[in-house]
Parts: sequence; C-alpha cells; structure tokens
Amino acid sequence: MNKDRIILAIESSCDDTAAAIMINGKIHANLVATQKIHEQYGGVVPELAGRAHQSNLVPLVTEALKKAGINKKQLSAVAFTKGPGLIGALMVGSSFAKSLAQSLSIPLIGVHHMEAHVLAHFIDEPRPQFPFLCLTVSGGHTQLVLMKDYFEQEIIGKTIDDAAGEAFDKTAKILGLPYPGGPVLDKLASTGNPKAFEFPVSRMPGFDFSFSGLKTSVLYFIRDRELVNPEFKQQNLNDLCASIQSTIIKQLLKKTELAAKEYGVNQLALAGGVSANSGLRKELTALCEKHKWQAFVPAFEYCTDNAGMIAMAADLKFQRQEFETMDTAPFARS
Repeated sequence: MNKDRIILAIESSCDDTAAAIMINGKIHANLVATQKIHEQYGGVVPELAGRAHQSNLVPLVTEALKKAGINKKQLSAVAFTKGPGLIGALMVGSSFAKSLAQSLSIPLIGVHHMEAHVLAHFIDEPRPQFPFLCLTVSGGHTQLVLMKDYFEQEIIGKTIDDAAGEAFDKTAKILGLPYPGGPVLDKLASTGNPKAFEFPVSRMPGFDFSFSGLKTSVLYFIRDRELVNPEFKQQNLNDLCASIQSTIIKQLLKKTELAAKEYGVNQLALAGGVSANSGLRKELTALCEKHKWQAFVPAFEYCTDNAGMIAMAADLKFQRQEFETMDTAPFARS
C-alpha cells in the first residue's frame, strides 16, 4: 500500500493552465502553460481561455507526472481550483479533476484560489508563524488578511473597486504598454524617478483600498499635458511608470503598516501575482527593516497563478480529510 501523500493539483482560474505534483509536502513538479492568444486583445477573453485550458491540460498533467517520476495510479488525491475565477475556465479544471479522481477512486480536493495564494508561504522555508498579516494583491483582488491558522483567515481590509493588479494593468494600457502591462510597467519604473509626478492616494477609512481614481487621474494628467506637448508620454515614460508604481505601493503599504500596528503582528507577508512586483517587494522589505519586523515573500514561481500553491493547500486539507463530493461546483466570485 502506498503510504506517500501524492497530490496532483490543477489551476485553471484565469488564463494560465497549471499542474503540480506534491509528494509528502514537497513540490516535485510545478508547470505552467501561458496563453499568449490574449495579448492581441489587450486582456483575457474568457471563451478563448476556456478553450486553451482544454488544449493544454492533458499534456501539462502528463508532463508533470513524468517530471515527478510517478504514474497516475500512485496518486493519493486530485486537487483543483474551485474559485473564484472565470467560470468557464474553472469548469475545465474541475471537470478534469473530478473525472480523474473518480476513475482512480481517490479523493477530490477543492481549493479556494485566494487562500492558496497565502498558503504558498508554506511551500518552502522560511515559513511565517501564526498570527501574521498577509497583503494579497492580484489582478482581481486586493486584501489584507490576518492569518490565525492555515484556514482561519480574517479579511480586515479589501479594495472597494479596482484591485491593485488591475490598476497596474489599466494605467499601463493608458501609457500604451503591451499586455500584460503590470510587469512591463515595473521594468520601466526601475529606471524612472518615482517623485517626478504626483498622483493622488486614496484616503479610504480603516484598512480598505481604492484604486479606480488613480486610473482616471493618470488618464487626464497625460491628456492635459499632451495637448501642450504631443510627445509628453513617450518623453517621460519611465518617470510616469515609476510615479504610478510608487503611488500604488504607497497606498498598499500605508494600510499594511497601520493594520500591523493595530493588530500587534510583527510578521508581514506578500501574496498574489502583484507580489512579483520588484518595487513592492523592495518597499515591504524596507518597511519591515524600519520596524524590525519579519518580511515573507514567496519565490517568483509561487507568486503568479500556479498549481504549486493549490497543491500546498490541498496537502493541508488531505491531512485533515477535507474532501469534496462529485457534485461540487466551481464558483466565479467568493
């Protein structure tokens, strides 16, 4: 009888198809197939994303099993992203996971996408200790989460409109940068002056965020200056990127700092796709050094959407015997 915990994890919440193999809490394969087709549309097209998942999933799972040196009959469980995300994309992953689990007579594990982003911190050392505060920032979510235990998470702050990742992508589009714009903006910002231009920082009460006003501010700021100088945007591109990035990071970390003091925690963590942003990683580290707090930032491969984080959450659930029935359904919003 196989005593190893061997979990196959599937992630298909948006436009990246991912598969991972975790054996006894260690990642042995973590593969991602990026869908390039969306670049020509300047954003994710849900129908095309679903079709691409259908094409990518079986070859990716086959490669993940091969890389981990196992066969499907050795699997202990199959995990999948239950939501939130694009419902069509989620259905591809959940249908595959259900079919495989049922054919092998092994447990099925559903994972909450945002919980998994936070739990990615437990894949490798160093690992934070409870309680800690996690700033979770992605294209669809921005949350301040007080982590009391693996699955005891209190959302103490969130965006009331655009997510931070959405703010990066939308302002990048205004600047004429290619999709996805966030990483391009980050790269250009590294050689720009973050104090060159001043944009407003939202003053939301408590620990909530708001980023929709920044997009509008950038749009009109550039429009007014291009009326005088049509080349303004191109002549100041790096400084504009640096100033926009600085404004977003300033709001994120100001609320994080206030929350850490309010709840008396001295360990701060980053999670989600935007945690790959070099400016945010640098500034969080500086904030923690200032207060003599500990900063935790996952490896780049566990920041953006990936199946490794789904496997980590699933492994914890497997040990608790928390399984799904075959009639479970994915959900678009949490």
